[in-house]
Amino acid sequence: MSCVFLLCLVSLPLSCLPGPAGIAAQDVLAAFAAPLGLAAPVSPETSLVVLHIRLARACIALLCGGALATAGVALQGVLRNPLADPFTLGISAGAACGASIAIAFGAPLALLLGVSASGLVSGGALIGALLALGGALWLGRSGGAFSRESIILGGIAVAAFLGAVVALVKALNEESVTSIVFWIMGSLQGRGWDALPLLLATLLPGLCCIACCWRALDVLGLGDEQAAQTGLAVGRARLLLLFGASCMTAGCVAVAGVIGFVGLVAPHVLRLRLGVGHGPLLCGAFFGGGLLLLWADVAARSLLGDGMEIPVGVVTALLGGPFFAFLVKCR
Repeated sequence: MSCVFLLCLVSLPLSCLPGPAGIAAQDVLAAFAAPLGLAAPVSPETSLVVLHIRLARACIALLCGGALATAGVALQGVLRNPLADPFTLGISAGAACGASIAIAFGAPLALLLGVSASGLVSGGALIGALLALGGALWLGRSGGAFSRESIILGGIAVAAFLGAVVALVKALNEESVTSIVFWIMGSLQGRGWDALPLLLATLLPGLCCIACCWRALDVLGLGDEQAAQTGLAVGRARLLLLFGASCMTAGCVAVAGVIGFVGLVAPHVLRLRLGVGHGPLLCGAFFGGGLLLLWADVAARSLLGDGMEIPVGVVTALLGGPFFAFLVKCR
């Protein structure tokens, strides 16, 4: 785990080297060293690009990737399904639906509320994600308790319905189709320090919920009946873990759009090194998932050149799709 943490620290300045601005590597590293008194001050333009654009984007990528991977560990433990990831409960479909409605019809509301268009889209994505979670939990509740199989089926039903709503929104407002599709593919382009408060507002409460219940994940692995015999309130622990994982995912989708497979790939790779104990695995997944999304974003903005970018959700899907197929085949 310490190795993954050190890799994250080293990757932050290294990930700021590529970019269309054409800043020399020594100037990028000097921008990091100057505030610490280890190098001469750099030009304001270099400082702006490196510290306020590239570094902010790298930090957002680290936090989003870490949140998605941590949520993936929690969901796989709660649902006892190795193929579960943060999008199993239809949260991504809810976020995409909320963002699509805000993109297509939110301009008058943005003027009325005095907020920016991007802020309205992020808020719509967050509300949609949380409503989708509520719908999945409501469908999965039976006899005063939650069934993990019913929650998964409820999430599939919610995702299918909201996917149809997104298609309807695109049909009703063809001018917004490009923006909606770009959001659904996921991207960190243009994300800066101003996106950090929205991300932390959901990430920190969700992380606290999971951190308080990490021991319950080990007990839930025994099965519901055995877990209840140990004195664990199974329904309460499962609900708290589901809420925490979904809250973290909702914040990430609100900031960066729909980014899949990070919550699936990182936990399974780290299990090979850290084992199945959820304490070390949750910590390792946070840094490992952040590392994965950070370098996926570097690839997304570097492969095409000339300032053009591939949506980072496409890069993670290209990596995660074959990995998911491998898990299905070997299950």
